[in-house]
Amino acid sequence: MDFSVVIPTYNGAERLPKVLDCLQAQEVPPDLQWEIIIVDNNSRDETAAIVEQYQSTWNIDVPLRYVLEPLQGAAFARQTGIRQAHSELVGFLDDDNLPATNWVAEAIAFSRQFPAAGAFSGPIDGCFDIEPPAGFDAIKPYLAIRNHGNEVKEFEPNKLQLPPAASLVVRKQAWLDNVPSQPALIGRVKETGMLGGEDYEVLLHIHKAGWKIMYAPALRTTHQIPAQRLERDYLLQLARSCGLTTCQLLLINAENWRKPIIVFRLFLGSFRRLCWHILKHKKHTHEDLATAFEFEFHLGSLLSPVYIRRWS
Repeated sequence: MDFSVVIPTYNGAERLPKVLDCLQAQEVPPDLQWEIIIVDNNSRDETAAIVEQYQSTWNIDVPLRYVLEPLQGAAFARQTGIRQAHSELVGFLDDDNLPATNWVAEAIAFSRQFPAAGAFSGPIDGCFDIEPPAGFDAIKPYLAIRNHGNEVKEFEPNKLQLPPAASLVVRKQAWLDNVPSQPALIGRVKETGMLGGEDYEVLLHIHKAGWKIMYAPALRTTHQIPAQRLERDYLLQLARSCGLTTCQLLLINAENWRKPIIVFRLFLGSFRRLCWHILKHKKHTHEDLATAFEFEFHLGSLLSPVYIRRWS
């Protein structure tokens, strides 16, 4: 098996068909073998029935498998996908992320060209149900919409410059050897106060083991963004939740003796940035969406030491 596509999903009955249609349309050389694994993260809608319907009418010679993961959280769903994959190369797609017709072939080709890449991702375009609000360009990276140009490059994990898991390819062994089975961050679920960062946690562990995290410009996908994700309240909650994971992520690759220093420096730096933000914008901190988003992120970062779920 050359490639495994893993799609973690929660209540994805309405979104999954578009992703599966895109995968059926993949242009993959006939000598390459690949599979698709749907990991149902305890959905309460018709997700299982939709997958069963597709399995009954599946028209390509590619296995389409369904797995249930009852532990809530994207981190658990991805770990299940890794364990279930029959290939050494695993490509993750969110259930609202549509791959280009050459996505599978390009992922395999890139992995062979860059064997030191433990994980890699490509450009993610946005497709919106409604017109994005003013100032959205500063916000869209937080919704997994990114484009780093047309050249291959390495990300900078030590600066938390990393790709999202919405369209991420990883080497299975790099994951199994280095990513803890019990993550500190599990994804945006109510039990954790909607904290994210679980995708960055995985990549930081893989990078710590010496693997490169790379950008593959030919690996293109499109992220579908519904109207509710462009609402002000949702975006400000997203900003705060991203900020709240900052400290936890910075500690992953730090030596134990440096961790108190990192926490102290993060607190001071975040406090300074938040004060400067307030002084700069005065009473208008929350009038403009982009400005309000930045404020909430800085506030979350300031509070992030309180949200450390595991010290080591």
